[in-house]
Amino acid sequence: MGKIIYTIGREFGSGGREIAKKLSTALDIPYYDKDLLARSAKDSGLAEEIFHMQDEKPTNSFMYSLVMDIYSFSGHHAGNNYLDMPLNQKVFLAQFDTIKKIASEGSCIIVGRCADYALSDENNCINVFVYAGKDYRIKRVADYEKISEAKAKELVVRNDKERASYYNFYSGKKWGDSRSYDICLNSGKLGQDKCVDILLSFAR
Repeated sequence: MGKIIYTIGREFGSGGREIAKKLSTALDIPYYDKDLLARSAKDSGLAEEIFHMQDEKPTNSFMYSLVMDIYSFSGHHAGNNYLDMPLNQKVFLAQFDTIKKIASEGSCIIVGRCADYALSDENNCINVFVYAGKDYRIKRVADYEKISEAKAKELVVRNDKERASYYNFYSGKKWGDSRSYDICLNSGKLGQDKCVDILLSFAR
């Protein structure tokens, strides 16, 4: 198998992360999700806490950005490239740079965080979007988190909105629009294993 990179966008509760993990195991290639934040922090010198707080959550609050700017460099030595811009832009660009570095190292799977946009010039990249019916996702979240379906619905709606806002704001494209991806998979109908099988066919 030659070099192959998968970027996986996902609706909240669709199982996109689990599909990415299974694909990673099947292909024996690295998988990046939350651990991407730690590496971005290390590469940029920004505080890791900031990446978790800003993760796929763009903010237009100037005051928030101003206050968190002071905290972000506390005890850290970020490169000059990130000094003269708003905090949310610093975090995005730091992740953007790290995603490109990871992709340059070889085959991998990257979940969310506008990875498809960051790797738009990468020839061996398959951009995937995983989605499912809202009722299916609400039930999955309720079962996994052990919460009521009403609470699960709130999580689904809020997280979808945040991910869409983040993606649309930074990529200039529309989150979940089939034209933004190479393949879209309905995990609620196909099941996770079938989704993995379909994605494996690109590596054969």
